[in-house]
Amino acid sequence: MSRERAQRRAARQAEAEQRQAQARRRATRSARWRRLRERILPRRRRTGRLSSRRNRAQFAGIAVGIIVALSVAWYAVDSWPERVAATVLALLALPAIVTLTLDRSTR
Repeated sequence: MSRERAQRRAARQAEAEQRQAQARRRATRSARWRRLRERILPRRRRTGRLSSRRNRAQFAGIAVGIIVALSVAWYAVDSWPERVAATVLALLALPAIVTLTLDRSTR
């Protein structure tokens, strides 16, 4: 009886060692592929995403500024084509104005 238990325990241990060795081989292989992929592929940077570069106060300032500018344009101008043109101009100029005023460059 104890000989059979010893044999089963040895079989379980051998199987566990095989699983551990297989897991180590898999981890080694995935680490090797990860290193290779990092060398080959460039890092992904989140440039161009406004939310990663601006804080809440800057977002509020941008929103209030564009709302005020559009309100003034719509209140001061009577004809619809000029209102639409002022709106399009303000929306097209917004990224340039934000970049010029809020950019964090050290120039």
